[in-house]
Amino acid sequence: MPYPDLSWQTVRPAEGFYTAELQQPQKLPVRTFLPTGYEPRYPYPLVVFFHGNGGSDEQILHLAPRLSRRNYICIALRGPQDLGMRDDGRSAYAWGSPDTTNSLIEDYVLRAVELTRRSYHVHSERIYLAGISEGATQAYNLGLQFPEKFGGVISLNGSMARSGGPLFRLPQMRQLRVFIGHGIANAMIPFSMARKDYRLLYTAGVNVEMNSYPANSRLHPDMLRDINRWLIRACNEY
Repeated sequence: MPYPDLSWQTVRPAEGFYTAELQQPQKLPVRTFLPTGYEPRYPYPLVVFFHGNGGSDEQILHLAPRLSRRNYICIALRGPQDLGMRDDGRSAYAWGSPDTTNSLIEDYVLRAVELTRRSYHVHSERIYLAGISEGATQAYNLGLQFPEKFGGVISLNGSMARSGGPLFRLPQMRQLRVFIGHGIANAMIPFSMARKDYRLLYTAGVNVEMNSYPANSRLHPDMLRDINRWLIRACNEY
């Protein structure tokens, strides 16, 4: 379903999933979940989802109504590397090495946010980056590089990039909020790596919260409940 032509506030679009496409520098989708009872005069928080390795934008956006059907506008982006088809017949994508895809992904995310803000009423100071596994690394990279543009970062079963120094904008990044949710039995990205990220951010003075879950690399059902509560608290503290 394409984006509705709102002309800003003459039409109230229905809850559901919408799709648009950025054309430059390559065609990349912007998938959107619009909450039920969307009110054009209310500035909504925006959650930007980054899928994990082998996932897709369509797959991860279905987390949005499970997070909340009313509280947020959500968009999902697609990794630029096409991995072909999964065993279940769904398309699979990856984000690639941060060293080779940073500029492309930065442009993709910033333009996708701009497109969403032109189409819907988004609160400029309540834009959150949420990633799963490999997608969490992208969320960290962008949040730490552009802390003035985002309200916070959500990492689910993910970690910061292990190469380079992620805290190069230390004074500005202290305004970020970070939520870390990690399965204690995660063999792909060990719990110890998430703990290391937590300690690094905490020592740097970042407002960071970490929750552990009895799970492996899969999302635990309580993760979305805890993210919703964390987001509500973060928005109310502005």
